[in-house]
Amino acid sequence: MNNILVYCEIESGRVADVSLELLTKGRGLAAQLGCKVEALAVGSKLSGIEKELMNYGAHIIHVADEERLDPFRTLPHAAITIGVIKTEQPQIVLFGATSVGRDLAPRVSSALKSGLTADCTSLEIGDHTDTKGNTYTNLLYQIRPAFGGNIIATIINPDHRPQMATVREGVMKKEPLPALVQGEVKKVDVGKYVHDADFAVRIIERHIEDRKVDIKGASIIVSGGYGVGSKENFKQLFDLAAVLGAEVGASRAAVDAGFADHARQVGQTGVTVRPKLYIACGISGQIQHTAGMDQSAIVISINPDANAPINQLADYAVVGDMNEVIPKMIKSYRENSK
Repeated sequence: MNNILVYCEIESGRVADVSLELLTKGRGLAAQLGCKVEALAVGSKLSGIEKELMNYGAHIIHVADEERLDPFRTLPHAAITIGVIKTEQPQIVLFGATSVGRDLAPRVSSALKSGLTADCTSLEIGDHTDTKGNTYTNLLYQIRPAFGGNIIATIINPDHRPQMATVREGVMKKEPLPALVQGEVKKVDVGKYVHDADFAVRIIERHIEDRKVDIKGASIIVSGGYGVGSKENFKQLFDLAAVLGAEVGASRAAVDAGFADHARQVGQTGVTVRPKLYIACGISGQIQHTAGMDQSAIVISINPDANAPINQLADYAVVGDMNEVIPKMIKSYRENSK
């Protein structure tokens, strides 16, 4: 059991960002373990997909290319993934914590009788000594919030392989290499793993609606919490965002209160973001929210409570009423920007 395998989600010939993030993280884990990164691409018309995967560090690319494999269907994709894992015997397998990954990974884990940690926010390599004195080396630390985000749990799987985890989109950096690795492409014999019964479900028609709000890629985010007070007050955040060329985010409390749409929710149960600038308005800073934005380059908090937890995370903390602070920020930016 040697390498790290990443299941790569592909839609319309494009590799999902979360898969590229996992390949990037996989490179770091593989360097610590002294192994290689493998990628599994399942779909149709995948010619040339290996170049992008090599650009993110995949040394071995398993390609299952057949017309019936696109779009995603659980049974055939699970059969191929299970078959490749049994053949290659990786020590770690990673999936994105997306609708596809959350459907596929548990089925694969169950078939392989292996553990699975869902919705990880961090992955590390480390050792462990149990209560009987048994020492395990180079385990995958699968780190995620637990108990409603009140604690951070580190989960290990010392006795079964592969060690499996799904990882939330956006929590890992996506960093291509300066040059392609010299990778190897292995064509997967689809007929070896998939049977006609796996295609019992037929997709007759698909309707895909583009996201109206996409804060994940925003370089500046103005985010509001329950302390904003009302949906009407949220308009000030949109005004500031318009001036800065930013997107508007929200905490779960603000979304639950009806101040903002769920698509704007940042945090453990929302979107994970890492903008260059994150302006937190009326946000207390509970771990459920900060888990989704603590990788921001610069954080500015605006909060009337000087002891709010968000101020411990912020690079700059403005103690005051956002209804007074934000209009001054807008006015100052307009007067001083070119």
